[in-house]
Amino acid sequence: MAQDIQFRTTKPHMLKESKVYQSQTLMGGLSGFESPVGLDRRDRIDALRTGDIGFVHSWDINTSVDGPGTRMTVFMSGCPLRCQYCQNPDTWKMRDGKPVYLQAMIDKVARYEDLFKATGGGITFSGGESMMQAAFVSRVFRAAKEMGVHTCLDTSGFLNKNYTDEMIQDIDLCLLDVKSGDEATYKIVTGGTLAPTIDFGKRLEDAGSKIWVRFVLVPGLTDSEDNVEKVAEVCEQFKGAIEHIDVLPFHQLGRPKWHEMRIPYPLEEKKGPSHALQDRVKNQLEAHGFVVY
Repeated sequence: MAQDIQFRTTKPHMLKESKVYQSQTLMGGLSGFESPVGLDRRDRIDALRTGDIGFVHSWDINTSVDGPGTRMTVFMSGCPLRCQYCQNPDTWKMRDGKPVYLQAMIDKVARYEDLFKATGGGITFSGGESMMQAAFVSRVFRAAKEMGVHTCLDTSGFLNKNYTDEMIQDIDLCLLDVKSGDEATYKIVTGGTLAPTIDFGKRLEDAGSKIWVRFVLVPGLTDSEDNVEKVAEVCEQFKGAIEHIDVLPFHQLGRPKWHEMRIPYPLEEKKGPSHALQDRVKNQLEAHGFVVY
């Protein structure tokens, strides 16, 4: 199926040496992808806008928590938020990613098509914030749906307006990060605002997409009873789409990256939540009728 999808050029001159470009591969987390080496800045901006290329940090094949079955998880570069507990600050800047052809990504999905169908898996776009590159991601999702491959978007929903209703139709599952229920706490945690997440959740429900909510539990930051109650109230606004809520205990696995990049880490001395705290939060959310893990 992927062979039937043509690479749509943004500018006629972009691919005049495409065979040369496509003979070069990216190494270290992106091995095997053709890279549009040699495109100037104007070309890349145009191709990014139309989704002919995407800036990718890395990818892997896993069976972890990025959706059902065996997944190809693609970590896109670029994120508008600055979450205090971010595990991947190296994905914040889009320019730090590597440009990858749309067709190269579609071909990679096609390579694992049989595996995905056998395991009930598929492709997951994560980040960074994959919504920053809505055109690229949505075109890959469209191709995946034509193959019969399950699609999953891992997002904060903060860039809700980047997605058209048509694009949302190709999202089977969304891993939606509800980072806080209290607006002031959300601002402290992320630097952003909560409303776009709520709007996106409602749009997903209207489109018939499924949602797995993710909530990171950080003692002294997101754990107050009031904030957790407000997380439940947020989720109730698109409850019909939610299959379950994952309460994710804060950990320090991302701290070395902050140090390596010489970024002050705001949670340097923070400990993970106790089992008792995790149980209290889960019980609060379950009291609202949600399945909670």
